[in-house]
Amino acid sequence: MSAPLETDTPSGVLVGSAPGYRGRHTLPLRVEAVRQLKRRRTLVMAAVLGALPLVLIAAFAIGGTPDGREGGRITLMDTATASGANFAATCLFVSAGFLLVVPVALFHGDTVASEANWSSLRYLLAAPVPRTRLLWSKLAVALGFSAAAMLLLPLVGLISGTIAYGWGPLKLPTGGSLAAGDTLARIGLVVAFVFVSQLVTAGLAFWLSTNTDAPLGAVGGAVGLTIIGNVLDAVTALGGWREVLPAHWQFAWIDALQPQLEWSGMLKGASVSVTYALVLFALAFRNFARKDIVS
Repeated sequence: MSAPLETDTPSGVLVGSAPGYRGRHTLPLRVEAVRQLKRRRTLVMAAVLGALPLVLIAAFAIGGTPDGREGGRITLMDTATASGANFAATCLFVSAGFLLVVPVALFHGDTVASEANWSSLRYLLAAPVPRTRLLWSKLAVALGFSAAAMLLLPLVGLISGTIAYGWGPLKLPTGGSLAAGDTLARIGLVVAFVFVSQLVTAGLAFWLSTNTDAPLGAVGGAVGLTIIGNVLDAVTALGGWREVLPAHWQFAWIDALQPQLEWSGMLKGASVSVTYALVLFALAFRNFARKDIVS
C-alpha cells in the first residue's frame, strides 16, 4: 500500500490531522543532520577531503618544489609552496573539477533514494511527515554537508600549508601578490563560488534521488551528467553555446586571484548554476509530490 498524499494548510496543519499536529515540526533538521553525520559515507568523505592536502604536501616533499619552468609559464600549481594561502588555493584548483563533485552528488543523491532502498520511506511519511517537509529537511541538510565539504578542504589546506610553508601573502600566478589581510577574503570568495557552481550537481542528484530507489544510481547519474557537461565544454566547435553549460564557468573563480578583482565571469557562472539548480530542485519536489510511495 502506498503512503497517502497529504495537503498542507498555510498554518502547517494537515487537513484531517489530529488536534495540535504541526507538519513543520516533524523531522527536525537536527535529527536529520545527526543521522547523516553518523553515516559511514560521511566519515569516509571527510577523511578523503582532509587527507588530500597532506598527500599533496608529501608529493611536493618527494618531487621537489614546483618552479614553473616548464613551458616558461607560471601557473597556480607552480606557486603552491609559496605560502599556506597559495597551498589552499592549489588544493581547490586540483579538486574543483571532480573531487568536490563527489561529496555533493553523494549527499544529495543519497537523500530520498537511500530511504526508499531501506524500505523506510513510507514509514517516515506515515509518522506522519509531510512530503514537502521531508524533502526540505533532507535538502537543507544535504546543502549544509556539501558546504561543510567545500570548507573542510581549503581549511585543512590552509592550516597544513601554513605549517609546511609558512604564512604570507598570496603570490599570484600573473605576478605580484595579495596582502595577507586580503587573502582570507579572496579565498572565502573562491569557496563561495565553488559551492554555487556545484549546485547544478546537487540539483541533478536530488532530482534523480526522487526518481529511483537505488542511491548509487542517483549519485552515479549526477556525476556522469556532470562529466558529460565537462566533455561538451571541451568541444570548441560549440562556440558560444558553451556559455550555457555550468561546466564552462567552473574555474571562473580564478578571476578572484588577480590583483584587481574581476566579477563578470563569476556572476555569469553563478547565474547559470543557480538557474539550473532551481529548475532541478523544483522538478524534484513536483515529482515527489505526485509519486506513489511503495518503498
